[in-house]
Amino acid sequence: MSYQNILTAKEDGIFQITLNRPDKLNALNYQTIQEVGMALREANNDSEVKAVLITGSGEKAFAAGADISEFAAYSREEAEKLSRDGNHVFTSIERSPKPVLAAVNGFALGGGCELAMACHLRVASENARFGQPEVNLGLTPGYAGTQRLVQLIGKGKALEYLMTADMISAAEAHRLGLVNYVVPQAELIGKSKEILQKIATKAPLAIAAVIRCVNAHFAYDEDGFEAEVEEFSDCFDSEDFKEGTAAFLEKRKAEFRGR
Repeated sequence: MSYQNILTAKEDGIFQITLNRPDKLNALNYQTIQEVGMALREANNDSEVKAVLITGSGEKAFAAGADISEFAAYSREEAEKLSRDGNHVFTSIERSPKPVLAAVNGFALGGGCELAMACHLRVASENARFGQPEVNLGLTPGYAGTQRLVQLIGKGKALEYLMTADMISAAEAHRLGLVNYVVPQAELIGKSKEILQKIATKAPLAIAAVIRCVNAHFAYDEDGFEAEVEEFSDCFDSEDFKEGTAAFLEKRKAEFRGR
């Protein structure tokens, strides 16, 4: 499938989505967000894909916010549609049964920070900067930034950054738990793929179940403990469970098939 604002590539079971608006520092306009959603569906529907990597083109920005020029004159109704549709895409990332990792290669501000937080894992280059500067525009975040930042770094620090609009350095993001690793720019994609390739050696059904269980912990309409009981017991019906236990007992490497 061809896209206008993103690039896609598939290699060794990893589906890479690259935000490709370098003249706009990969700012997220409506079309770009929708294309990310379509590419994610493409990846999730491809049995050869084991994981998804999202990054930005160039070395300056993952995504330097939303495209303000697009929505500056929006009505309340248009703004509500923008936020709801964007939230739908970002929630689909969070709920993807295949692990999604954000390789943050520079500025991840506003919607860019929200996109990174919707991913399951985040690896940042040393020059990465995170932030939710929406209050500078008289706005709140619109793609669940107020929700996911609290989940990742706690209420007190999240409120500080949401209300001051201060940027978070890569080192501070790592200290706060906002990112999993910080590496030199040249090592960013390699480290990101290394993590995803390691996850790809595990049982796909179990990985998807882990994602659902962790998401259930934060869902207002789900019981995370009950979700874990159900997912744990469902795994016992899978061929992967039989293969995994047999491999352990036979002291060999398991060969999972995702069924």
